[in-house]
Amino acid sequence: MNSKKQLNHNVKIKVVKIPDEKKRNSNSNDENYSIPKMTEKEIKNLDLKSEKTKELMKEYEEETDKYSIWRGSITEGFIRWLKGQKIYDREKERISLYVADETKANWQDFINTHKDKYKTVSKLIRESVNYFIKQKSALIGDDVHKLDEKTLTTISHALKEPLTSIKGFSQLLIENYREELTEDVFNTIQNIFNQSLLLENKIINILDNIKTESSKYDILLIEDDLATIRLLTSYFDSKGFSCRGVISGTKGLQELANNPCKLVLLDIILPDYSGYDICKKIKSSRNINDIKVFLLTAIPGSEVEKNLEDSQADGFILKPFDFSDFEVIFQYL
Repeated sequence: MNSKKQLNHNVKIKVVKIPDEKKRNSNSNDENYSIPKMTEKEIKNLDLKSEKTKELMKEYEEETDKYSIWRGSITEGFIRWLKGQKIYDREKERISLYVADETKANWQDFINTHKDKYKTVSKLIRESVNYFIKQKSALIGDDVHKLDEKTLTTISHALKEPLTSIKGFSQLLIENYREELTEDVFNTIQNIFNQSLLLENKIINILDNIKTESSKYDILLIEDDLATIRLLTSYFDSKGFSCRGVISGTKGLQELANNPCKLVLLDIILPDYSGYDICKKIKSSRNINDIKVFLLTAIPGSEVEKNLEDSQADGFILKPFDFSDFEVIFQYL
């Protein structure tokens, strides 16, 4: 089958000829320049593993910015080069996919600014891909992502703002114009709304698991009473210690996994887990078991003392508390 007929008709290609190619032949006047001039038979019997061949391959690739070997086979360009037929500089004839004129202009401006390093778009693309792979590997691994807080805020805003509009307008249409919509249109809008909810949850889960470099703090307060959180956060702030409050055991464990602190103040009666169980989880975790944990509770002290050893807590503070009760924890901060 004719190779032209195999092209995807949706892809346009463009042949760009770059003028002023340097001619290469055996009559070069540069006495210090060694020009390969091999016969067909010599090239056919070329040992690709020999040091001499490797030197020629390296010289060709540095000179032309083209591959000498592609998918295990010697390239036509390298063969011509070995025959001494022509010398190529990095500006060469190439076939490229159409891209937006603005994009091409930006690429060309970049190449013109960095002529010594990037003589061709192909080299720029290869290096860009390698850079992307390295950056991606650094960001995505077994550990959670590490981003500065400003970058995280920007990402969060960029993701959530358009989603809010999609979700909000679809909800308005469903609630206020249900009777005016045909069944097909209603089902489509309902699907958009449902998908926006799924996407919202995915975004929240991802952002919640991102570790920000500037998110270090001293105390994690796991407490379901917001008034207590506000009071203690203000108190510790006045003492020069940063305190972060969460209202459930699940959130507390997630927070510790992402941003370990110096000390945990832990309510015993929480909406999801018992404070005793959370303390056991913390103390049994290899990564955070050195964090000091103090129980903060309205349960009678005698009852707390019975469970103190089993929970492995480092101490406890009873409610209603006096601020002086917290002096015992300052030695760990």
